Amino acid sequence: MIRPVLTEIAIFLIPFAAYALFLIVTRAGLLASSSWPWHLVAKLTLGSLLLVVVSFVILAHFSGAPPNSTYVPARLENGRLVPGTEIPGAGK
Repeated sequence: MIRPVLTEIAIFLIPFAAYALFLIVTRAGLLASSSWPWHLVAKLTLGSLLLVVVSFVILAHFSGAPPNSTYVPARLENGRLVPGTEIPGAGK
């Protein structure tokens, strides 16, 4: 559960890191308050939230089991652990 949370936090921070890299390359003063005006921070925040929403939509749409499939959970067979599998079309 922690990996998706960290991934979404990293996606949120991408625009801020890109702007910080821009400030470093242009030698504009990364820590100067004039380099981080409120309107720009607001735009970066909106861009970050848009990226997070898009990543959630992509995650929900393109991950997981295919429609009408059945998940067979992990189990022990003959003393050996067999991983869980998806059976496509078995849920009809």
